[in-house]
Amino acid sequence: MHDLSELRAQGARLIDEAVDLEALALIRGRFLGKKGELTALLRETGSLPPEERPVFGAKVNAVRDELQAACDAKEATLQGAAVAAQLAKEALDVTWPAQAPAIGGRSPMARVQKMVEGIFIAMGYQVIEGRDVELDRYNFELLNVPAGHPARDMQDTFYFTPDMLLRTQTSAVQARHMLDNKPPIRIVCPGRVYRADEVDASHSPVFHQMEGLVVDKGIHMGHLRGALDAFAKALYGEMATTRFRPSYFPFTEPSAEVDVSCTICQGKGCKVCKGSGYLEILGAGMVHPNVLSMCGIDPEEYTGFAFGVGLERIAMLKYGITDMRLLYENDMRFVRQFAADAEG
Repeated sequence: MHDLSELRAQGARLIDEAVDLEALALIRGRFLGKKGELTALLRETGSLPPEERPVFGAKVNAVRDELQAACDAKEATLQGAAVAAQLAKEALDVTWPAQAPAIGGRSPMARVQKMVEGIFIAMGYQVIEGRDVELDRYNFELLNVPAGHPARDMQDTFYFTPDMLLRTQTSAVQARHMLDNKPPIRIVCPGRVYRADEVDASHSPVFHQMEGLVVDKGIHMGHLRGALDAFAKALYGEMATTRFRPSYFPFTEPSAEVDVSCTICQGKGCKVCKGSGYLEILGAGMVHPNVLSMCGIDPEEYTGFAFGVGLERIAMLKYGITDMRLLYENDMRFVRQFAADAEG
């Protein structure tokens, strides 16, 4: 009995002094666990005279119940204290100034694409998007570039099968649209294109185009010149002028390279434009009659013009970017220059 009394007093003291739930769990196991001291005392009941066993067992169980209740009460107290401490630690002072979230910005490419789309939408064009994986028929054949044509040399690139490849130009979207829609047609087709170019400051195997197509009765070269002149002025300002130079594309006839007056020197001549006062920005021409015929449009009744502009070229000229690779490398020093920019 003397040992039981000391055990009760010791257990009560230790429970009261427990500073956290971990310490309390150790104390609970020491006195109340399967291998605890009270359990050990109950096992000794068998060594007592029969008449003393019920009395001793009842006293041990009473001490067990008392210490169990003390542990439960202490656990509730410690849990409450832990919650209060966590709430105090994580308390939010609503009177403090809010921390502004990091604000990103539209990339130069996304900004330029939206800008160019907006210019042509305002001129009455419809934006049409197409697939990156294309069939040879739409990417080449319907654009007057049959198998073995020399114009394929620079564009026969990433093939999945002999008849399926990553598109080399968004002109494939125009071919599909002409097959499914009859004139009048007035569309622009933005998107990524793929060619086996070496990576350098002005070339990439993946880049972006915006191609345009107009097909209707009576369309002529003057309409093309007027559309591209309006485009240049909307993009670079009212002082911008365009210049057409004869060129060759298999899907247009006649064809032209189109230059815009240099945005750096305003046409006076500088290092950027190599003294010419102009910068090449796109290719264009009247849609070849063969293309119209293959797409189910009568070239005797309808004519049209097409053009294609590299969006990277526009972005580099507009923002003074000297290396095309900066548009894709995710260098944060470059990207942050466009963060939180309200333009676009």
